[in-house]
Amino acid sequence: MQMDRKPLSDRLSVFPPVFPRLGLADLPTSLEPMKRLTAHLDGPRLWVKREDAMGLGFGGNKLRKLDYVLYEALASGADTIVSGGVVQSNSQRQVAAAAAKLGLACHLAVYHGRLEPPTPEYKTSGNAFLNRLFGAQLHDVAWTGDRNAAIRSLVGDLEAKGRKPYFVPYGVSNALGAVAYATTISEIEFQTARLGFVPAAIVHCTGSAGTQAGLVAGAAVAMPDMRIVGIDIDAEPARVRSDVAVLAREASDLLDVPFDEATVEVIAGHAGPAYGVPHEATIEAIRLAGQLEALPLDPVYSGKGLAGLIALIRQGRWRKDEDVIFLHTGGVPALFAYQSALGI
Repeated sequence: MQMDRKPLSDRLSVFPPVFPRLGLADLPTSLEPMKRLTAHLDGPRLWVKREDAMGLGFGGNKLRKLDYVLYEALASGADTIVSGGVVQSNSQRQVAAAAAKLGLACHLAVYHGRLEPPTPEYKTSGNAFLNRLFGAQLHDVAWTGDRNAAIRSLVGDLEAKGRKPYFVPYGVSNALGAVAYATTISEIEFQTARLGFVPAAIVHCTGSAGTQAGLVAGAAVAMPDMRIVGIDIDAEPARVRSDVAVLAREASDLLDVPFDEATVEVIAGHAGPAYGVPHEATIEAIRLAGQLEALPLDPVYSGKGLAGLIALIRQGRWRKDEDVIFLHTGGVPALFAYQSALGI
């Protein structure tokens, strides 16, 4: 059956009581050409979607999700937001910033042991500093591989003390967060039409899966010929792809649109030796983005995402007359926690 390809913004507008947002994120984010990087790589025309420039708390892709997820938190009567991540988690920093803005308490399960601190400043600088600045209460826990167990345990502890906590999963990656990210496609659909091109692909870093799941669900509605290419940064491509597929199906069900698992593409081989550990290609990508486009990228997520895009261009994935969008998910504060490891 041929589906009606209405603009995604029209389809989402049918559901305002179901998917309302708070307005925490400064939207739409801009779509900008990367002319100097395009020339340097002698590849397709490159664009950057500035999800790093959403305003609150140094911005980032999680704010788009939190805009919707925390509406649900306030509607439920929550007085405390609970989430978690590693020491330099961009997600934690955005959760802490949003909680501060909304006047809610914030408790974060800070995982230790997923990676060895790469620099002396890792534990105190960057996102770790901002978490404290935004007033979050930090709870050190051991990394076990289960991303959400310690967060749920913290929720239970707070409930036992009479608080009304709201659980925000690792990476703000759940079905509602993915629905929120589908709105990015609505923006890109409008922006590219105004600029006069049809993108061949959106390329971005992928790990906790919610961002890619939302992009996949949104593209199926509005831009079905555009590929969504996730660059695995967790060094766990099979797990990432599985999680994207699960969340994309759940988001598609909420949006009442079809889902085809064949549209989920996760590229392996660009995560370096491990999650959170930058390698030579990451550092090259960070240098090129900074020196050619004045675009700061972080060494854990966006730097590896661009490294993957550069590798695909050098492999000839796209023609020179095609347009490719790099989704900048944010993470700039982590640069300061990795300064001595980057050699810049």
